[in-house]
Amino acid sequence: MADGSAPGPAAIWHAALRAGRFLVQRDPTTGVHVFPPRVAAPGTGAALEWVEPSGLGTVYSTTVVRARPPARDHNVAIVELDEGVRLMSRVVDLPPAEVAIGLRVKAQIAMTDDGPLLLFAPVHAG
Repeated sequence: MADGSAPGPAAIWHAALRAGRFLVQRDPTTGVHVFPPRVAAPGTGAALEWVEPSGLGTVYSTTVVRARPPARDHNVAIVELDEGVRLMSRVVDLPPAEVAIGLRVKAQIAMTDDGPLLLFAPVHAG
């Protein structure tokens, strides 16, 4: 940083996304994964380490956001990663009304004009 201080956890997370990497933090003393990014582990105060999760998860909650025109409808979902953390995102490659609780999904990073977005796509059995 310009003032000589280290970047905060949110800045590190966003920089990783810009580089095409999805990271979460883990408490090295307990092995518990943590999200959103923070300075110290809840409960233990341990310094957290950055790790790449599997990217696999399950839709925990979802809703459809209605738009005008309706073709711009989209979903907002809470995804629980297999590592145990939950985060808010969107599920793509499926009509918004077909996104359901329990759907298995995999993370992907979309590069947009506004910066990177962490999105999820359905995992198709195959």
